[in-house]
Parts: sequence; C-alpha cells; structure tokens
Amino acid sequence: MRVLLAILATVWGVGGQAEELVVGSKRFTESYILAEIAAQTARAAGQAEVSHKQGMGNTAILFEALKSGSVHLYPDYTGTIALELLKIQTTDLNAINAGLKPMGLGVAVKLGFENTYALAVREEEAQAKGLQSIAGLADQPALRFGLSHEFLKRSDGWPGLQRAYSLPQSPMGLDHGIAYEAMAAKQIDVMDIYSTDAKIARYKLKVLTDDKRYFPEYQAVFVYRLDVPEKFSKAWKAITGLEGRIDAAQMIAMNAAAELDAKPFTDIAREYLSIHEASSSSPSGFWRLLFGDDFWRLTAQHLMLVFGSLAAAVAIGIPLGICAARIPGLEQPLLAGVAIVQTVPSLALLAVLIAFLGTIGVWPALVALFLYALLPIVRGTHGGLAGISTQLRESAEVLGLNASAKLRLIDLPLASPSIFSGIKTAAVINVGTATIAAFIGAGGYGERIVTGLALNNHEMLWAGAIPAAILAVAVQWLFDGLQRVLTPRGLRTGP
Repeated sequence: MRVLLAILATVWGVGGQAEELVVGSKRFTESYILAEIAAQTARAAGQAEVSHKQGMGNTAILFEALKSGSVHLYPDYTGTIALELLKIQTTDLNAINAGLKPMGLGVAVKLGFENTYALAVREEEAQAKGLQSIAGLADQPALRFGLSHEFLKRSDGWPGLQRAYSLPQSPMGLDHGIAYEAMAAKQIDVMDIYSTDAKIARYKLKVLTDDKRYFPEYQAVFVYRLDVPEKFSKAWKAITGLEGRIDAAQMIAMNAAAELDAKPFTDIAREYLSIHEASSSSPSGFWRLLFGDDFWRLTAQHLMLVFGSLAAAVAIGIPLGICAARIPGLEQPLLAGVAIVQTVPSLALLAVLIAFLGTIGVWPALVALFLYALLPIVRGTHGGLAGISTQLRESAEVLGLNASAKLRLIDLPLASPSIFSGIKTAAVINVGTATIAAFIGAGGYGERIVTGLALNNHEMLWAGAIPAAILAVAVQWLFDGLQRVLTPRGLRTGP
C-alpha cells in the first residue's frame, strides 16, 4: 500500500516537495484554450510544476473543485459567476469578489472580450420565417430546440429565458460540441451558442437579437483561490499580465484553429503567447495528437487508475470469494452484492461517489473502478474453489492438513486458473471504464476522448481511444503470460 501511495503521489503530485499550480477548464473549446494560455504563462514565468486539468465538467463541477483546492484557478465569465454561482443580479467585479471572498475565492484578470449566450437558427430558416430576434420564436412552436445540458439548467439559461419570452417549445439536451452538426443535418432548428464560437459563420447561422436584454454581461476572467497570489507569486503576476490582451476577434480565431483546423490547444496557446505562426514542418494532425506532449502523463494516469484499483480489488476480492465458497450462508449475499454494483451505470456511480467523498478527480475514479473490478475477481475465486472435486478435497483431508494449510497448499493452487481469469477480466474492464473517469477530471486517455467529444474532433477521439484499446490488448497479453508462469504446471491447459 505504501508503494501504491508513493506512485500515486508521483503521478498526481500529491504531497510532492513543490506544490503544483493546477489550472482547470470546462468542457468546451474556449475554456480549454484560455486555461492552456494561463498554464503556459505560468510555466514561462518559472513555475516548475503546472498542470492543466482539461475538460473537468461544467460550471458547478469546476467551482466545487476550486473550493476544495483540487484546482487553483480556471477561466469563467462574469455573468456565469454572478447569476449561476452567487445568485446576484450584477456583474460588477467588486460585487462578485465580495460574494466570493467568504469562500476564499476571487475573480481577476479581465481578458478583454465578452462571450455572451445567444440563440441561433439557420439563416435559411430565419429568412423563411422572418426571424430576427428571440421574441419571434414565441410564434414558432414547431421549431425544435437543441440546447446544451448546462444551459438547460442554468439560472441564466433556459428556465429564465423561457419565462422572459414566453417560449412554448420543449428543448432536448444536446452536447454543445455536436449541436452545430445537428443544425447542419436539420435534426434541430434552434441551438444555444457562445458569441465567440468559430462555427457560427461556417454553418451559416443567424444569431437572434436578445430584445429584452435577458442575458447579462459575460466578460472573460479567471476565478482563483485567494491564496494563489501568495503561493505562486511569479506565476500569478504573469497571469495577471494577460489582462486586456485578448479581444473577441483573437478569441474567435483561436476557437477556429481548434474546431476547424484541429490544432492542439497547446499549439494554439503557444502561438498566441509567442505571436508566431505554427511551424509548417510540424508533423500533422493525428500523429501529433497521438504522441503529443501529454502522452506519457496520460499513460501514467491511466495505468495508475487501472492497476491501483485492480490491486485493491485483488486484495479484497479474493478473500471475499473464499468466504463465499467456504462459509455457509454468505455465498448468495456476497455474489449478489458485487453483482448489483456492476449494474450501476458508471457515470451514475461517479456522481454518487463525488457526493459521498466530497471531491472530484482521482479518488472517486479509483473507488468506482475498484467496485467494478470486484465482481469478476470474487466470482472467479468462488468458482475456482467451488469447482474442486470432492475426491481432491478428501485427499487433502487424508494428509492431515489444517484448514489454513489446505487452503494455501491445495485449494488456491487448484483454483488459480479461475482466479487469474477473473483478475484478467477485471483488468481489461478497468482499462475501458477508466476512460469515463476523465469526465470528473481524473485524467487518463479519456481526457482526449472527452475533449474530442466536446469539439466533435474525430482525430482527438481516436488519439484517446486507440491507446486505450492497445492498452487493453497489452493487459490481456500480460495476464495471459502471468497466468501461464504462475499456474502450477500440472494445471496448465495449454502446451
């Protein structure tokens, strides 16, 4: 266990010598880019340990992560902080900071542009129906709304907008990353957009006027923990130097570079900060993404999620399997218990664990993977022991061995093929399930998959899915080899 904790500390920087500055981002393009700009700015200022936790979730998750200290700062917007988080009606920075101060948080560094919410329709649809403003939607009940999940629930989102304009439609929830394609395919007619979205022009959308000025001001800023300026003084000074340096046109261009040209966020941030164009000799697209700067970090995180949870599941699952096989009355409760856990959807289980543990990131992910790994290990152990023939058991009793020696020298070696099979199945399942952990900021290859979904970037999706698939095959081979080496020669089924 000490070795495991030491490795965890190395991979995630838990308890290291120098505290790491952690920058978080939400699951949309602009947030990724702004967080990466902040991270690279901090590194350039001499901050040795800086990480960017990409796509950790929506506003509520990032805010909880900030309050708990899981991240030190993240980019957000004044309207979001005021209305969604503080429930106040002004976007004045002084009022926002007064509301955040009791929580040990603050807002600073107005970057220089506003990214407001708006609703958009296809230009042809707008012309056909004479739509110019949101008010006109009230007379079009047949229009199909596809709105982002966060917008549907926000206090400055759909509920208030529907009341303000008396809109009769019933919207469907849709990830913002794929809503543009749904508009182009005419699967929806109205979507929520951010005013700096790069795809507005590309998909020929008409942005509807907010007649009643329902949406507040959404100036881009950084939300931070109040101890950051003291703990990371040089990095914070450099980040504050970003104030007023990004206008709306620059932000739209950077969003376009990510969404339309599929450039990595790290390159976009580097280009912005260095004011240099990308090198045309750089390796292209997919291979650059696959073996990007984050490859080894994501690999280490994914391996730790898989094998950290597997080690705990082996340590607890095998004894549970022994109890199920040897103690009358425990078989059905134990097997049913671990089977029930397996039926809980992974995202639902993560949500429950976040609430139970009071944190996001690595620990809820490890606990969830541990629980999912229990079933095949417990069943494999139980099945192996239950399958030992009566004659063999009687032979062991004739030798005069006590229960402990009989289990160690006879039963477990005979059951080892079934136990190994269970462990191998659990390991392969964990490799795939660990990709879901990226939705709560636990890292691993899923981080690329989540980013790819947010951007509808297929290359990014493959850059996360392919290493995960290769790792699953490698884990299968690894355990096949271990099983052959550790299984007693007389019990091997192969050559």
